[in-house]
Amino acid sequence: MNWIYQDNVDTDVIIPARYLNTKDSFELAKHCMEDIDKNFANEVKNGDFIIAGENFGCGSSREHAPLAIKASGIKAVIAKSFARIFYRNAINIGLLIIENNEIQKDISREDVLEIDLNLGKIYNKTKNKEYSFAPYPEEIQKLIQAGGLVEYTKNKFKN
Repeated sequence: MNWIYQDNVDTDVIIPARYLNTKDSFELAKHCMEDIDKNFANEVKNGDFIIAGENFGCGSSREHAPLAIKASGIKAVIAKSFARIFYRNAINIGLLIIENNEIQKDISREDVLEIDLNLGKIYNKTKNKEYSFAPYPEEIQKLIQAGGLVEYTKNKFKN
């Protein structure tokens, strides 16, 4: 399923400040998006996508926001643009985020999406459409696949 939002989704609605007394990502996930979408935390499933407009993750620099999204099971956030601090925090924790200007205007909640990180492609299997994005460099792909910067570093030093 796709969770579709508009422009300027800020970190205060991704995870409200009243829940910042914990860094437990699974506890944060229970309250993810609740101030913008009361159904999100109870209905989101592993592998779902968030589709949004411009400036996703604006507001404060709290790392709690991408942690809550990742722990909720979201496979990727696809938006027209991201606030830069949110973008870096998401990469650091291993949350896949993709910038694309086209997908938001013709996506529906039930459309089935598939992502090819190597080719920089998003496939809408339901509508037989294809969207492009700038692929991540190989090292960033490895970092995301490892689950974030901490896990990537641990794995690097193991070998």
